[in-house]
Amino acid sequence: MRIGKLIKIIAYLLLAGFVLRFITGINLPAVVVVAVILVILLFTGSNKKNGAKKEEQMPSLTKTKEEHYEKLGMTDQEINFFRDTMNITKKQIIQLQENMNASTKLRAIDLRNDTLKVSKALFKELVKEPKKLHSANHFLYTHLPNLVDLTSKYLEIDDHEIKNKQTYEKLEESAQIIDQVSKLIKKDYEQFVSDDLEDLDIEISVAKNSLKRDNETKEEI
Repeated sequence: MRIGKLIKIIAYLLLAGFVLRFITGINLPAVVVVAVILVILLFTGSNKKNGAKKEEQMPSLTKTKEEHYEKLGMTDQEINFFRDTMNITKKQIIQLQENMNASTKLRAIDLRNDTLKVSKALFKELVKEPKKLHSANHFLYTHLPNLVDLTSKYLEIDDHEIKNKQTYEKLEESAQIIDQVSKLIKKDYEQFVSDDLEDLDIEISVAKNSLKRDNETKEEI
């Protein structure tokens, strides 16, 4: 709040205090009146800001998702932890997308590794299978946050108007690390869905054996 605006508010409050004393006849010190009104205003404003901030941080739980979590047998504590984690992850992916799209070099790395596509795909898989949150520990708590930090720092350095040889070398080194971490995120996704692939292999094997038996039976007939 600017000083000029604050002075005007205090002046209005003092005037209001004098008017209140004149109308009611209550001989309250003006400072007391001002203090009480300021406390009320600050408390109300603080509650509004905190409420708005809380709403921004955590979207409301839909009935569909609540039923989904209940079917999986998740406790309230598990649900809250999962939603907090996913809310942070979503913001990190959004920031990563902004960073990747802000630089030609970073866009090339993204296209080469499908970094954003893979990150969003893994996010969707976690939404479908929240009980497997632990299987994505490296992605959630190491690789994704590191990649966001690395790309943000890369853009900060790349934005320098004057660059020397050392600057370009550091940018190239950073780009190589970003590329390597992007590859790790791809591995995170592959490992996460590996169980599904194994299940599919089993189903295919069962189906092949069934078809083979059916063919042998037909030949005997």
